[in-house]
Amino acid sequence: MVSKNQIKLITSLQQKKYRKQEQLFFAEGVKVVQELLHSNFELQDLFTTKQDFLTVPKNKVHAISEAELKKISALTTPNTCLAVFKIPKVKEMVEKGLIVALDDVRDPGNLGTIIRLCDWFGIETLFCSEESVDIYNPKVVQATMGSISRVNVVYGNLETFLSQTNLPVFGTFMDGKNIYQEELPKEGIIIMGNEANGISTSVEKLVSERIAIPRFGNLQVTESLNVATATAIILSEFKRK
Repeated sequence: MVSKNQIKLITSLQQKKYRKQEQLFFAEGVKVVQELLHSNFELQDLFTTKQDFLTVPKNKVHAISEAELKKISALTTPNTCLAVFKIPKVKEMVEKGLIVALDDVRDPGNLGTIIRLCDWFGIETLFCSEESVDIYNPKVVQATMGSISRVNVVYGNLETFLSQTNLPVFGTFMDGKNIYQEELPKEGIIIMGNEANGISTSVEKLVSERIAIPRFGNLQVTESLNVATATAIILSEFKRK
């Protein structure tokens, strides 16, 4: 069974202030949970309606009913398990290779997908502005499908970071240079902007190279691409070159 105190704790972790206070977050679904169990994340408790986790210490596994899982789940349709993990200490940031930097990305699904993309394309570090959505938001964790354990995500003042780096800074703009015609380096910082407003004016001043994904549609009326979709195209082009 899951106790009232456990229900209260887990549901509180849907809010950033309580995740920060307790230094805990949770993940749902067999695939995501299995991925995190095989990472360096430390498990606190695992709640499951099935016996799918035979290698996990028995004192950390709690068999619960579907009704009990629904009480603690953040999903509309709960999966079969939910695991609570301790938030690990942030790793020291190393400025090498390609780094993706997010300027106020607010949508959890977008951040989760971008983390998966960083994992896929071998981007070791993702820098997020302080206004960006929290990496341990349950929807972000869900969208990463386990990649959260393989990408070093750092939060901080983006302007300060960019003003101190020695790496070239690439910004994505509608009026930038055609990315398919540019010579792209193996090292640099790629900035992706806010879903509605793009890269902020203060951050734009620190960009050294303006790039763009050209539109090929005949009508030329689509205003922009989804930020996660744009990240996929840009990372693919950087890696291809």
